[in-house]
Amino acid sequence: MSTDSTASNLRATAYTIPTDAPEADGTLSWNATTLIVVEAHCAGTVGTGWTYGSPACVSVVNDVLADVVIGRTVLDVASASDAMVKALRNVGRQGVGGQALSAVDIALWDLKARLLGLPLHRLLGAVRDTVAVYGSGGFTCYSDEQLREQLTGWTEGLAIPRVKIKIGESWAPASTATWPGWTGHAMPSATRPSSTSMPTARIPASKPSG
Repeated sequence: MSTDSTASNLRATAYTIPTDAPEADGTLSWNATTLIVVEAHCAGTVGTGWTYGSPACVSVVNDVLADVVIGRTVLDVASASDAMVKALRNVGRQGVGGQALSAVDIALWDLKARLLGLPLHRLLGAVRDTVAVYGSGGFTCYSDEQLREQLTGWTEGLAIPRVKIKIGESWAPASTATWPGWTGHAMPSATRPSSTSMPTARIPASKPSG
């Protein structure tokens, strides 16, 4: 490990990733996701963090948080995070500010682990040797056939025993979507008896007019 532990640079970049088809979760529909990637530099080593959110996160990182992090030791991530929270006082800790801070925080932890030559889970302290995984999708705009294809792809194709789907109307007409969620109709025939299902309900406060 280098004796220099101060951050030399911190930069964020936004990437727009189109989805293969429109997606919806009961509150919003979209056809792309914006990925914010943050790179923190120290002594020739780079730590990477990310979040999804508005491209405005880039400005928060590059114009506000970078001034706080650059020149500070990257070995004290808690101190850097506390300083970033204070720097967001007039920007806002929630929303874009919180997303930007989270991406930087992840990058700093990754950078610290790399500088120390440790896997991140060892640096943080591992609770277990393995981690359960699940497939996440099941968007409310899917037809039963689309949902069935996605779920069987996880449970049969990839042998993933846990699946998470969205339930809700997605503001669809009552004739095609009945609460608590028409996306659940195809689920029993698309998953193994041993599979674990995790429905997620996102209910809009009110249905848009028109």
